[in-house]
Amino acid sequence: MEEYYLICEDSLEGIFTGIYNAYLMKKPHDRLHICVGAEDNYRLFAVYQECAPDEKKAASVARTVLREFGEEAYLSVCRALASPEADKGEAVYKAVVTGFSMRRRRELMGNLADPYVRRVFELARFTANEAHFHVEFLRFRELQSGILYAPIGPKNNIITFITPHFADRMPLENFVIHDDTRNILAVHPKGRDWFLTSLQEGGELPEYRLSQGEEEYSELFCHFFHTIAIKERNSYVRQRGMLPLRYRKYMTEFNKQGLET
Repeated sequence: MEEYYLICEDSLEGIFTGIYNAYLMKKPHDRLHICVGAEDNYRLFAVYQECAPDEKKAASVARTVLREFGEEAYLSVCRALASPEADKGEAVYKAVVTGFSMRRRRELMGNLADPYVRRVFELARFTANEAHFHVEFLRFRELQSGILYAPIGPKNNIITFITPHFADRMPLENFVIHDDTRNILAVHPKGRDWFLTSLQEGGELPEYRLSQGEEEYSELFCHFFHTIAIKERNSYVRQRGMLPLRYRKYMTEFNKQGLET
């Protein structure tokens, strides 16, 4: 029997469109699959179909998931789809199918005996943990223009999960959070709502310089960071467990000359 693979864009809108189209096909769900991006090797006896993102279809799926399964499940789905893992679309689609077969649909994310629900839970947890780390470790630096700039390089696409935290706490600041892995920027103009934008492929930000005050306070902060520690109690293994190395390249205290990373 033929298997059907819907090839979707790697975005929430693209995968939600794929789920919508999967239900339109009215085929057995065990023969329908969601692929994020084109596969390297096509399978035998398989039918592949491209799914262009459709805003209305995606919005319909989002409303349905929120209404039928609740806010907690919807947030878990959004977090799971922020993962870079290739199986996220399939996991979310099959978890939705499982949810519609349950009598108590709002208990979907508690059904961890189902492998697809469990996979969505795992992906969502990893994204949530990384977002939590970035809220703690993100470092803004003041530019000469007065804009606060913070680069990050997360594994998951977490920028939409962390920006509201800073927009709520710094409503009167102009700031930019730059995901340099995906070339996405969250821009927050002073006193206004934040928005997302992206650099063109291969594009780079214009050169910028730190303000004089930022340079001075960075030096003071790094000096404090070095002198506050008790050498006899240093534990680099424990430090790496609490603060993984991949975060340090974006942190002020680990980017001054002479600091160990």
